Amino acid sequence: ILKAIIDDYIQSAEPIGSRTIARKYDIGVGPATIRNEMADLEEMGYLEQPYTSSGRVPSDKGYRFYVDFLMTNKELTKKEVSSVSSVFKKKINEIEDIIEQATKLLSDMTNYTSVVLGPQLKKSTLKHMQILQIDKRKALVVVVTNTGLVEHCFIKVPEGFKENELLRISNLINSRISGLSVDDITPSLLRELKTEIINKGDIIDLVMEIAIQSLYSINQSKVYLGGATNLLSHPEFKDIDKAKDFLVFLEEKRTLYEILTEEPFFSEDLAVTIGSENKYELVQDCSLITATYKIAGKTIGITGVLGPTRMDYSKVISIVDYITLIMNKVLSELLNANNK
Repeated sequence: ILKAIIDDYIQSAEPIGSRTIARKYDIGVGPATIRNEMADLEEMGYLEQPYTSSGRVPSDKGYRFYVDFLMTNKELTKKEVSSVSSVFKKKINEIEDIIEQATKLLSDMTNYTSVVLGPQLKKSTLKHMQILQIDKRKALVVVVTNTGLVEHCFIKVPEGFKENELLRISNLINSRISGLSVDDITPSLLRELKTEIINKGDIIDLVMEIAIQSLYSINQSKVYLGGATNLLSHPEFKDIDKAKDFLVFLEEKRTLYEILTEEPFFSEDLAVTIGSENKYELVQDCSLITATYKIAGKTIGITGVLGPTRMDYSKVISIVDYITLIMNKVLSELLNANNK
């Protein structure tokens, strides 16, 4: 009975009565029995009764039981599989392009809002840093990670600083940071580097500090959004003020970043958080389905879909899972190509 109610409510967005269940689903009992069972389910906390209706709607507890024990998996259609394949078959040379394509696919295929957390530098190690002189007072710092992520920033250099000196510093830094994570680059390591290059301590500080700070800031701002206005087509967001607050929340991205970097998202291959399970009030009317994407077996980011608690969980889980699976494959191929 609970499964039938939730399946029907996901499609109709209308409170469900016992007669509807008896008429549409082969439960094997009449409306009176179903009505009594629905009252029991409400008492146990799996259903709720809106003030304006005699029907029932699922509670967060009901959705949780449904996701964990009742729902049946929905396989992607051949057309959906083909859509994903056609996007990722195109030649893609940058990790960011792969993420942007995945973000668009997730929102288009679910009609909800997609949220993707870009590669986390803390989850990867530094492979190479290069300092290239652009002119007398400016240099370009390029950092490459083992996951193929390439970031850069410009720094000012002291006047009269020679290109061969920058090369020497690059070589020294590379000998010390290659294979380390961003967290491993400690103040004590920076002090050691300073002492190894007499009278060049200022540039070491400058290069390392600006480069690492820049990478952290780039890393933290990389929350990709797709279909932010998709949620406005769902009845849960018909209230103008609620919709406006939610769109502002999405556009700020800061709270989304905080949500996605908390447990359980990085520790689980697939996670479903429902309604009040979310810590932040603005998303307690929503559910978030996420999966982790990996390079070389290491989790570096998160793909996800944010929608009303009345979302088609089975369908969305299948879409998130499949797109992330293909994304992992494409990222691995890109990494292998870059390493050749």
